[in-house]
This record gives sequence, structure tokens and C-alpha cells, in this order.
Amino acid sequence: MYYVVAEPCVDLKDKSCIEVCPVDCIYEGPRMVYIHPDQCVACGACEWACPVEAIFHEEALPEKWSQFAAVNTEFVRLLGTPQRASGAQSEADHPFVSSMPVQPDRRRSDE
Repeated sequence: MYYVVAEPCVDLKDKSCIEVCPVDCIYEGPRMVYIHPDQCVACGACEWACPVEAIFHEEALPEKWSQFAAVNTEFVRLLGTPQRASGAQSEADHPFVSSMPVQPDRRRSDE
């Protein structure tokens, strides 16, 4: 069992989840973050830290965002499965996320 980052994270990318993750399994793309399903220990710390409720346990992922389970998995697997998220670099998001229109109302003021 693992957690999934869904659509509310796109173009917000608060990163509070990264700060609290005890196993360093949250990877960063340009427009959102992704959880590695094989590294996640399902502790739930990220879910509680997310200010926009974008993180869900895989079994509680709303149907309207069901494709994000595959989006998270495919994104991190393309990175070559590094041991830890810190230091892993990606200059591109998953193609599904990249194809989404920019969500200007979600842009953080510090970006």
C-alpha cells in the first residue's frame, strides 16, 4: 500500500510533504511532486502535511483522479529507481501532467 499525489498538486507544489517524509520517497518534477510506490511505507505523514489535500492513500484515491496512481508510478520509474528522492533530478513532469493546462490560480507567489 502507498500514497498517491493527485491533481490538486499541479502548479502548486507546496513541498510540505517532502519535508515530513521519513523515507525520502517524494520526487519533484517542475509542476508537481510524485510518490514512489515501492519506497513509500504508507506512514501518512505526507497526507497530513499537504495543505491542499492532494495526497491520498491508494485505496482512497478519488475516481476523478484515478489516473494519478499510474502517473506517480510511471514518473518515478523513468528516473531509474534511485534509492532516495533527495538529489534525484527531473527536468520534465510525467507527460500527462505536462499536457495539462497551467493552473494560474495555483501558482505560488514565490515562483
